[in-house]
Amino acid sequence: MTFNSPFSYLKHLECSGCHEHFDPRQLQTYCPICQSPLVALYDLETARKQLDREQISRRRQAMWRWHELLPVFDPQNVITLGEGDTPLLTLPHLGAKLGLRHLMLKDESMNPTGSFKARGLSAAISKAKELGVEKVIIPTAGNAGGAMAAYASRAGLKAHIFMPKDTPLANVLESRIAGATVILIDGLISEAAGMAGVKAREEGWFDVSTFKEPYRLEGKKVMGYELTEALGWVLPDVIIYPTGGGTGLVGIWKAIGELEALGWLESRRKPRMIAVQAEGCAPVVRAVERNAPFCDFWVGAETIASGLRVPKSFADQLILKTIRESGGTAVAVSDTAILQAQKELAMMEGVFAAPEGAATLAALATLKERQLIHPDEQILLLNTGTGLKYLEQLH
Repeated sequence: MTFNSPFSYLKHLECSGCHEHFDPRQLQTYCPICQSPLVALYDLETARKQLDREQISRRRQAMWRWHELLPVFDPQNVITLGEGDTPLLTLPHLGAKLGLRHLMLKDESMNPTGSFKARGLSAAISKAKELGVEKVIIPTAGNAGGAMAAYASRAGLKAHIFMPKDTPLANVLESRIAGATVILIDGLISEAAGMAGVKAREEGWFDVSTFKEPYRLEGKKVMGYELTEALGWVLPDVIIYPTGGGTGLVGIWKAIGELEALGWLESRRKPRMIAVQAEGCAPVVRAVERNAPFCDFWVGAETIASGLRVPKSFADQLILKTIRESGGTAVAVSDTAILQAQKELAMMEGVFAAPEGAATLAALATLKERQLIHPDEQILLLNTGTGLKYLEQLH
């Protein structure tokens, strides 16, 4: 990295639908022209000349060591709790049982607030602070609320959260203890999103809903940087990801494209991105099976994995684009299979995964049966959070 390199190479925001450009130095939500999510684009041509991947690797472990490829211009605005650089674990016992020779898991439960949501909210709250936001609002099925409350507290921002009444109690309590106002509602996250949107418009709260602002995606993408770096700048054959709102799935694929543009990949191989959903809420699976251009709203969504109970993602077209570009697919698993996989991960590998993370293990049987994965492939599962948030379900 040269002496005069910027703290961030962020260039502009681009609409994922109509490709209109927007200024990242102004507060942005989603495209006012076509209502599609905005995506942060960086000056990767200049970054390729100036950045050294090995220098980034030598920095203190945490998400913001990748700051040149994150959206904050002034380091004083970075709000961090030490998120990122979570373990990449081999799963030798489960791999042997399943006949998979190279099975791995990235364990996001080690993040602050116990889930991968810490990454996205660190980036979003940091950028919101930089742009002068004073109060933030979010609809959530659980973990995003706790993360937003924690980072908003650290940034000195007011936080307001709408959650379904059956959200795990741990998520409610961690949000409230961090000072957020939590409103429990009858209905799903889709109803919570509607209420948050109304309050945001009427009272001037900044809505940090999934993909309704551009920067949660940027925090989540760093998972892609980390796993590639950990594997010697070579990508696995398959990445299996639990998909509700889809930020992580899209983010990892975005990171892979950025690493390729930077010239940092040691192999041209890219992973097949496989989305996993619950049988009781599988709009992405249905769209993939029908080769549809978007997802239909899933009526009567129901699953124990609250993070997967998203009847329709705001970024459904980006999710489908990621799956199709990567040659991937989407599969649904039952709640029974999720609970069994959660138990197996704990008993055989010592990982107490959230139901959403356990769903990726549950999907392996289906994927093997359909010959969508193969014994010699390097296969990566994502556990998005700690099972400790869901203890009520185990009684």
